[in-house]
Order: sequence, then structure tokens, then C-alpha cells
Amino acid sequence: MIVRIMGEGQWQLADDKLDQLNAVDGDLEKAVSAGDEDGFRTAFAALLDFVRSGEKVPDEVLHDSDAILPPSDSSLAEMRELISGDGLIAG
Repeated sequence: MIVRIMGEGQWQLADDKLDQLNAVDGDLEKAVSAGDEDGFRTAFAALLDFVRSGEKVPDEVLHDSDAILPPSDSSLAEMRELISGDGLIAG
């Protein structure tokens, strides 16, 4: 799975990490739905850190992204506009 973080680049995550990725994304969705600013910050940082733990795709190599995450400085209000009932990561 290829995940792009806007403004940072792409990371490749092994397929066996999808369940963990969805769990971290679910925590983010819950915090956003609850309007929990502290929970949002913690969960969003955890999601970005999880993605960054994958293999960085060189900038000169372009792949279609399976998921695109907003930049790390996104606000709770901005996230509320982007997030669906499934979180940021479909699946």
C-alpha cells in the first residue's frame, strides 16, 4: 500500500500492516467525531508516525497513492471536513 502525506512524500507499507493502519485511523476518526482536540492531535500524530515507519518512496519515483493524508499541520476543523465514517483510510 502506498500512502502519501501531502507536502512530505509517499511511503510504502506492507499489506500485513493494513489492519494496524485502520486501527490507528479509527482512533483518529473517533477523536474528530467527538471534537476532542487533544485526542485529535495525539491520534493524527500517531497515524502520521505509523505511515512514516514504512519505506519512504524516493521523490523521483511516482506511484499512484492508495491513500492521501493531509499535511501534519492540519487542524481539527479541516480534518472534520475531510474525514468520513471510515476515517481517512478507506477499508
